[in-house]
Amino acid sequence: MTFTPVRPEPITADPPGYPARALLTQSWLDLAFVHWAVDPADVAPLLPAGTVPDTLDGATYVGLVAFRMHRVGWFRLPGVPYLGSFPETNVRLYSVDEQGRRGVVFRSLDASRLIPVTVGRAAFGLPYLWSRMSVRREGDVLVYDSRRRWPGPRGARSRIALRVGEPVEEPSELEHFLTARWGLHSAFFGRSLYLPNSHPRWPLHHAELLDHEDDLIEAAGLPRPCGAPVSVLYSPGVPVEFGRPGRGPAGIPTP
Repeated sequence: MTFTPVRPEPITADPPGYPARALLTQSWLDLAFVHWAVDPADVAPLLPAGTVPDTLDGATYVGLVAFRMHRVGWFRLPGVPYLGSFPETNVRLYSVDEQGRRGVVFRSLDASRLIPVTVGRAAFGLPYLWSRMSVRREGDVLVYDSRRRWPGPRGARSRIALRVGEPVEEPSELEHFLTARWGLHSAFFGRSLYLPNSHPRWPLHHAELLDHEDDLIEAAGLPRPCGAPVSVLYSPGVPVEFGRPGRGPAGIPTP
C-alpha cells in the first residue's frame, strides 16, 4: 500500500530528545559511511509496510556502514564487555513513515558474534547475519573486512579501506541526511516497528575510499552500485541509546 506521509520531520544534527526509558545502550566506534544514490522506485518494494523512501532532491540512498559495536547493554546497565563488542557492517536504506518520522531500514546487519546475531533476529526481527569480520587501523587508514558464515548467502563479503581526512566543520544537508537518523523502521511479527535512538552530534571527517569490494548490497536485494559513491565519511563514534517502541500505527509495545 502506498501513501503520502505527513510533512517529514526536519533533518536535525541533534536528536529530538533522549529516550525517557532506555531499552538498549551501546557505542558505535570507528565508523565508515559509504553511500550511493539510488532510484526511490528501486527501493520502495524493500521497505516495511507503512514507510516510503525518504528522499533529498528526488534521490534516496543505499548505505554501506562498517564500524565497531562496543559494549551493548540493557536498561542503562553496564555494557557487556566481550559478547557486546564486535565488528558490524550493515546495508541500509532511508525511510519515512505515515507520521513523518525519518529513519533507516536495515536490509542486512553482518556481525561477528553469534549470540548477538541470534538475539537480534529473535527479539527484534532484524536481519542480523553471522560473519567473520575484522577492523584494522594503521595510522589514518582503516580496513574493514567481512565474510558471511550464516545464514547466507555463505561467503558474501565486503572490504572497505579508507583514509581519514580533515574534520567536517559544517556538514552539508546531504551529510546530515545520511548520518543524523533518530530511529529505525522494521517489522515485528507482521506489525510495523519504529525504534527511536539518541546520541550526541556526529563528529564527522572527510574520508578517501582507497579500496572497495562488496557483495553485501546485491545480497540484500539491491542492484550493484554503479560508479563511485557520492559520499564517503568517517566518524570516531558516539554513545547511543535506543528507547522503547511507541504505541500507535508505527510502533508496538515492547514485550
